[in-house]
Amino acid sequence: MDTHKLVKMANEIAQFFEAEPEEKARLDGIAGHLRRFWDPRMRRALLDWFETGGEGLRPSVLQALKAHRAALAPTG
Repeated sequence: MDTHKLVKMANEIAQFFEAEPEEKARLDGIAGHLRRFWDPRMRRALLDWFETGGEGLRPSVLQALKAHRAALAPTG
């Protein structure tokens, strides 16, 4: 899995939701999109990257991953 591509994609998702003025809605939107549309392997790779520092991720992605880590973690 190309982590740099996942970072780029996550940042693009965040840019869309950053127009939302309410922080909770913004973070919920980012996490919800990742949960609904990203394959579990993609989410796992992004969470692994986040856990090692998350270099290159926008602050809103970092916040969303922190707030929704359990919901985004693939099961099984």
